[in-house]
Amino acid sequence: MRVALFVPCYVDQFYPKAAIATLELLEKLGCEVHYPKNQTCCGQPMANSGYEHLTGGCNNLFVDNFAGYDYIVCPSGSCTLHIKEHLHADGKEEQATEIRKKVYELTEFLVDILRVKQLSASFPYRVGLHQSCHGLRGLRIAQMSELVAEPFSKPAQLLDMVNGLELVPLSRQDDCCGFGGTFCVVEEAVSAKMGKDRVADHVSHGAQYITSADLSCLMHLEGILRRQNSDVKVIHVAEILNHSMQ
Repeated sequence: MRVALFVPCYVDQFYPKAAIATLELLEKLGCEVHYPKNQTCCGQPMANSGYEHLTGGCNNLFVDNFAGYDYIVCPSGSCTLHIKEHLHADGKEEQATEIRKKVYELTEFLVDILRVKQLSASFPYRVGLHQSCHGLRGLRIAQMSELVAEPFSKPAQLLDMVNGLELVPLSRQDDCCGFGGTFCVVEEAVSAKMGKDRVADHVSHGAQYITSADLSCLMHLEGILRRQNSDVKVIHVAEILNHSMQ
């Protein structure tokens, strides 16, 4: 299958290792991966700030870059959800509709499309899993704790396949970290307090790493950890799944 790798701009600028790990992981699992080199921001920051009407250029460019692939895979839940729900392009609406159906966050692609059952990865550490709001309530890659329903988590399902990894239990497993895109700018104090609470839950349960399918959340938590001079590190789920994988 021909898979296009969609790398959000903040991943490209701040966490390129996560993008590289995603590429390597997909190739090891048998995908023919392509990276459209002209891709830029998907337009989510503008849309989140109330300026979706100004994202036309981003939308048209996204369609030009990603039309025609079997699947589009992204190591970011929030950007994936934005494309799934908001991609429209003047004069290219049929192509935009097809793209919305074919774009997947990495862990849902591995579980739902590739149906990965085993991995040869190794990561001998205690890891806390942060389940982002976009992943939980938008993409439904894990069950929301407020619902009376059978629990599941696609990221956790994959992490359970990693040799040596111990997922630590959390007191509040699906609390928001407080990042929320531009929310962390307009409500800085609230955002920071929410992030501190989220970090404290992981730290109190002995996590050595915090992982997530959303690097935007991890970026927020990493800032707090650094200010606290904590030894706890953040790492994208792709980097764990690709770690020592043959």
